Amino acid sequence: MLMQTHEARLDALRNELARRGLDGFVVPISDEHMSEYVGGYAQRLAWLTGFGGSAGTGAVLKDKAAIFVDGRYTIQVRDQVDGRLFEYKSVPADSIAAWLAENAGQGARIGYDPWLHTHGWAQAVGRALETAGAELVPVESNPVDSVWEDQPVPSAAPAFVQQDEHAGRSSADKRGEVAAWLKARKLDAAVISALDSIAWLLNIRGADVERTPVALSYVVAHADGTAELFIAPEKVTPELTRHLGNAVTVRPRGEFEAALASLAGRRVAVDPNFGVAAIFQALQAAGAETIAERDPTILPKATKNPVEQQGQRDAQARDGAAVTRFLRWLSLEAPKGGETELSAAARLHELRQETGLLKDLSFDTISAAGPHAAIPHYRVDEEINLPIAPGSVYLVDSGGQYADGTTDITRTVWIGPGEPSAEQKDRFTRVLKGHIALAVQTFPQGTSGAQLDTLARQFLWQAGVDYAHGTGHGVGSFLAVHEGPQRIAKPRGGQAGTEQELLAGMILSNEPGYYKPGAFGIRIENLVLVEPREIPGMEGEWLGFETLTLVPIDKTLVDRALLTPAEVAWWNAYHERVREVLAPQLEGEDRAWLQEACKPLQA
Repeated sequence: MLMQTHEARLDALRNELARRGLDGFVVPISDEHMSEYVGGYAQRLAWLTGFGGSAGTGAVLKDKAAIFVDGRYTIQVRDQVDGRLFEYKSVPADSIAAWLAENAGQGARIGYDPWLHTHGWAQAVGRALETAGAELVPVESNPVDSVWEDQPVPSAAPAFVQQDEHAGRSSADKRGEVAAWLKARKLDAAVISALDSIAWLLNIRGADVERTPVALSYVVAHADGTAELFIAPEKVTPELTRHLGNAVTVRPRGEFEAALASLAGRRVAVDPNFGVAAIFQALQAAGAETIAERDPTILPKATKNPVEQQGQRDAQARDGAAVTRFLRWLSLEAPKGGETELSAAARLHELRQETGLLKDLSFDTISAAGPHAAIPHYRVDEEINLPIAPGSVYLVDSGGQYADGTTDITRTVWIGPGEPSAEQKDRFTRVLKGHIALAVQTFPQGTSGAQLDTLARQFLWQAGVDYAHGTGHGVGSFLAVHEGPQRIAKPRGGQAGTEQELLAGMILSNEPGYYKPGAFGIRIENLVLVEPREIPGMEGEWLGFETLTLVPIDKTLVDRALLTPAEVAWWNAYHERVREVLAPQLEGEDRAWLQEACKPLQA
């Protein structure tokens, strides 16, 4: 009989910990590659607690437990996780290390899985526990796996080739760049463990993580341009073998840890953000010198080459036509009643599939009606599915994976009949003004995302309101919809990437928002490409943004009186571009609806 309640699962875990002589255990949402989105086999926190977000950590002791999430999930965690079983903790204000040190007790042995945490995390938490008279203990096998009776197995899907026509560069060229990077630093090898980095470096893709086209694997890249790929044999097809060639040795994934011993006496780079504690520990035990360096593929992957840039434009245009067809459908059907969050998400998925080129969604669609729109990272299911009520705000944040690009777009629309309230129009227009301010900004080379973040918030701040998520994240090319290292967000602890300077070729989202708990939420999101800008009389190099996403924005929610002439001009130019690109892809009533939606605002 499978354990059906989270209380029973928590009890089973505590019994397993006691059997192993442990007084507690830390359960992150993580896999062996520090991925943001993980395969079903790695959804240990969701199984234990019911929490469905993409970021969070649980800490379990003998007599208490806590779950730690950031501001994106403050509402969601309370909806999904039983407060009788887990204390709600908010990061970065609350830290796991401090909570464990305060609650573990003298002599406590707290377990952690060294394949699911970074080396830095293990060191910091270990020090905090040591100060409190407790101990952080690595486990050889994960105790959650021992009690999770119906745990999914890792995907066996074959890996496949990302052709050069989409990648824009050969794998040999990329490996040569990594080899040059290693030689310049007098390093012998680099351990590449981030799945999207491996996919980019070798020009391969996979189907092992839902919504992210990557294959579970590891790479050791050497200074001579060769590499070793550790991947399950059933994933290796003849086509993949031919593609990789003689310079890439393919070995079973299960041999990876043992193979690290062959690097004894070598200088080996490991990214501290993606290299888990077990990798550092194995290298150090072997006598290798570990050098904490950023994964050398990170910046080249983030700065899209001209082929990738054009691929993104093509994908955005194709996806924009599908989303526009959805918005027309929504405008007709939702006011009748009878549509729900799930039915709308399903219809949008169908329309993307009708392009004939959709590989997958880029994340689970956030289809949020009424009060659910106030949950920034809401995820609908059968239990909480709301009807889309006439006379309300509806928010849909969605994206697609195509061989030539990854999309991510949010539109907030008014579902008639009736008119939005003055408050709803005010908040929507302030979000729009912030979106425009960021979209049109030029900035000198060397500018970071943190320096731009305030542009998007300024009009909300003037009204005494804000939003708890970042303004922009990086986006991959047929890869992760959240890609580092670039971000646009407030500079603060735990916000990796906010100090990274923005470089030409980087793609980011522009997505300010506003959320009134229990009432409504608003977000406007387009993807933008960092590109060089020419300014008369400029000194030095300057950059700006090309807006890639092309879908009408709902003018029903706009308070025209709050917009300046320059903002109206941006709106009109943007919608003229939307009409120009999308109209040739649409027919009949869809095209007529687009023409109406793209009519200019009067200056």
